[in-house]
Amino acid sequence: MTDMSLPTEQETGIWPTLFKGWRRKCPSCGNGPMLKSYLKVRDTCTVCREELHHHRADDGPAYLTILIVGHLMAPLLLVVFETWRPEPLILFTIFAVGCVALSLYLLPRLKGAVVAFQWARRMHGFKDRAP
Repeated sequence: MTDMSLPTEQETGIWPTLFKGWRRKCPSCGNGPMLKSYLKVRDTCTVCREELHHHRADDGPAYLTILIVGHLMAPLLLVVFETWRPEPLILFTIFAVGCVALSLYLLPRLKGAVVAFQWARRMHGFKDRAP
């Protein structure tokens, strides 16, 4: 790494960058918060001033959240129903709360990971950042 420059993709690696995004931290420095509200990405990092407004996460995090929650809850619903045969209203209540809670937990983390992935791969406007 040269002095006074940000680390490149080869120096940091994709997995550490994705982990920074999962923690909702700046993909460049790993310290500054990436989100300024539940899902709103900051224009720039408050610590290293990396520009983050280039991201194009769009519906990707929502699709990934639906995919993960669906693949976890559907088999679990079948196992619980076949094993214990709870009342339908109880089963619905438990799984509705579980699906909502898991979705609310995953959505901002997956958005951070998608933005970090775009940053690491220099997609969209991130390609213009300093090497």
